[in-house]
Amino acid sequence: MGARDDADVLVIGGGIVGLATARAVLVRRPGARVLVVDKEPVVASHQTGRNSGVVHSGVYYRPGSLKARLTATGRAELLAWCAERGVPVVERGKLIVATEPDELAPLAELERRAEANGVAARRVDGAGIVEVEPHATGLAALHVPGVQVVDYGAVARALADEVVEHGGEIRLRTAVDEVHDDGNGVVATTSGGDVRAAVAVACAGLQSDLVARRSSGVDPTSGARRTTTASDPAGSLGRARIVPFRGEYHELRPERAHLCRGLIYPVPDPRYPFLGVHLTRGLDGGVHVGPNAVLALAREGYRWRDVDARLLAELASWSGTWALARRYWRTGAAEVARSLSHRLLVRAVQRLVPAVEPDDLVRAD
Repeated sequence: MGARDDADVLVIGGGIVGLATARAVLVRRPGARVLVVDKEPVVASHQTGRNSGVVHSGVYYRPGSLKARLTATGRAELLAWCAERGVPVVERGKLIVATEPDELAPLAELERRAEANGVAARRVDGAGIVEVEPHATGLAALHVPGVQVVDYGAVARALADEVVEHGGEIRLRTAVDEVHDDGNGVVATTSGGDVRAAVAVACAGLQSDLVARRSSGVDPTSGARRTTTASDPAGSLGRARIVPFRGEYHELRPERAHLCRGLIYPVPDPRYPFLGVHLTRGLDGGVHVGPNAVLALAREGYRWRDVDARLLAELASWSGTWALARRYWRTGAAEVARSLSHRLLVRAVQRLVPAVEPDDLVRAD
């Protein structure tokens, strides 16, 4: 099939990153022809629409780091944009609670980082914890009163509306199979026909490594390079792999939602990139519990029964998977145990809120 639609910029992926990218192009280059494609029937179908909705303030990040600076800037811009577009944001406040003596030093480090990053926070003792969260318990906590929650699915839908208002196009149910450079730009082979554009920007989430490999002449099943490109002479795109993890959520039954007023987090272990199981009161007043971080058996595997044998074989043959396993196997095993054992999950929650009973937690969709 020949080239069907021309665009100046093709954005692959209709999550928050792809939609924000499309919006930014249209704001900076009025009149640009921007096309967003996504394989799903609606935007924000995956990570963007499946999270606790917290607008992070930057407490955890090393002062002066790019992540700390971008978090502060992005938070301010997001809140201003939500106010402009009428996307609801609610201030809930957050407690990061130390329940064991060896968590007090990491808590002090978080307090230092909060101050260095310009985040309003205060240290409270056990009595102060109860003042903020009457049903929580701990030795000490960091109270971050300005933390907000938002529905990122709603953010994405509002971004999509703005993209269209600025003249962009969003094409759903359109999967990208391959992108190649034809010397005059790029041509994307999609389930809806070929799309020609000056440039393509991949914002494909858990599919990003596949898009990268298919864009650089790499066999996505073996990882063997067939060609090199000027932009990727060393073949680094071909070596990229995504190891998918999912976060599982539970909810407090509505009649028990009063056990959490805002956000209650444990002190994270600084050795690992996880924040631990926590409680989050959302926009609607419901309380989510989670997430954990469990190795997924498919790229978009939200349940244990979602299995992609081809992906598993690929990951099993990749050295990076085993390097990850060697480094984090203890934490990974504990996460799997909490996924499979309701009793262990409840025990983790009870460290923060002892009044939570096993029957209070139900699995969230």
